Amino acid sequence: MKPSLFVLLSVALCIFSGLSRAADAKPNIVFILADDLGIDGVSCYGSDRHKTPNIDQLATSGTRFQTCYAAPLCGPSRCLLMTGRYAFRTGGLTNGSWRPKGPGAKSGQEWSIAKVLKQSGYVTGQAGKWRQVGETPHDWGFDEYITDPLAAGWYWKDTYEKNGQMVNAPAGSYNPDIIQAFSIDFMTRHKDEPFFLYYAMHFVHKPTQHTPDSAAGAPDGPGRYEDNIAYMDKQVGEIVAALEKLGLRGKTLVVFSGDNGTAQPYPSPVHGRMINGWKGTMLEGGSRVPYIANWPGVTPAGKVNQDLVSFADQLPTFAEIVGAKLPEGVKIDGQSIAPQLRGEAGKPREWAYAQLGQRWFVREPGWKMNEKGELFDMSDAPYVEKPVAPEADTDASKAARTRLTAALANLNPAKGKADARGEKLEAVGE
Repeated sequence: MKPSLFVLLSVALCIFSGLSRAADAKPNIVFILADDLGIDGVSCYGSDRHKTPNIDQLATSGTRFQTCYAAPLCGPSRCLLMTGRYAFRTGGLTNGSWRPKGPGAKSGQEWSIAKVLKQSGYVTGQAGKWRQVGETPHDWGFDEYITDPLAAGWYWKDTYEKNGQMVNAPAGSYNPDIIQAFSIDFMTRHKDEPFFLYYAMHFVHKPTQHTPDSAAGAPDGPGRYEDNIAYMDKQVGEIVAALEKLGLRGKTLVVFSGDNGTAQPYPSPVHGRMINGWKGTMLEGGSRVPYIANWPGVTPAGKVNQDLVSFADQLPTFAEIVGAKLPEGVKIDGQSIAPQLRGEAGKPREWAYAQLGQRWFVREPGWKMNEKGELFDMSDAPYVEKPVAPEADTDASKAARTRLTAALANLNPAKGKADARGEKLEAVGE
């Protein structure tokens, strides 16, 4: 007996619904990375000096992770982010490691978030700062990109690189606005297909200069820092507004973070106290960064998650979210936090690892151990890191010492890649 029209329609509807659900299973991903912005630069993390209403709104309507760790410097953080692998495996040890003769990660030897997502049907775009990863964004799997090439100077110059071509900006252009326009245009042109946009903002790296919203006549310098914070926050709001206008907000995961701690002389109080450390240090303020995830209807609104998060976690997290396979035969150090983004318990990482050159530490809730085997009581972090001598061990510190010693022994960073030229490559200008 031939099936009835009702049955055929029901089957067709089920197929259509299944396809629709499959499409919904691949959200767009927009990762916004601020430059040199620690938790003391974001008001929802308790900054006493800075106001970031648009970033705060992402936290209010999404999930804020309280303890996220990058590396203490731009280049190592970005390499860790892209590859999901620790620096002693990739060679992404310092800002200078990416240079042709350096030990840094090479695109032909490493996977990246862009490469992994492309295999799952994503179009990939990179906008903004790239230089410390080396080669070009295209080499690392990005279909489209816009960045400031090393030869042309910094982002305030009039020249930028777009998809391999050098472009001279019109007189009077403000480069961050050019980067912003590219980002919105990328999302607009690819609104009908899943996309990944890695938006590496130039804010709020020094030297601190005027923004289009700065008062006329005032000199550049430290007095402009608040203007740069405000303009960064404004641009984050514009990205979210563009997604809403395109009808993509409900199917887009937006993540906002910073690549390392705040640079001197800009650290500021959090809840009335100064964080211990800043950019380039192996203290808490060197690598603890804001991390906010917002995906309407998926990330719990207003939740503050206390789980440890590493920059290495992004690659496996995004892969799980979109259903992409991780590369075979490659040690991925990241651990997916996709369950936490959905409001589930997941399996929180036991510790986070950070490295800069030949210095490193492993950090668990309450304790930290560095490459010298020195143990620190982190119960009053991020403000105080109290050294604990072996002879002063309590039962708790002795147990932590055992755990973290075993963790470092298992990692064995000293046997990994090293930069023979040392850490002088950590140039302030990068």
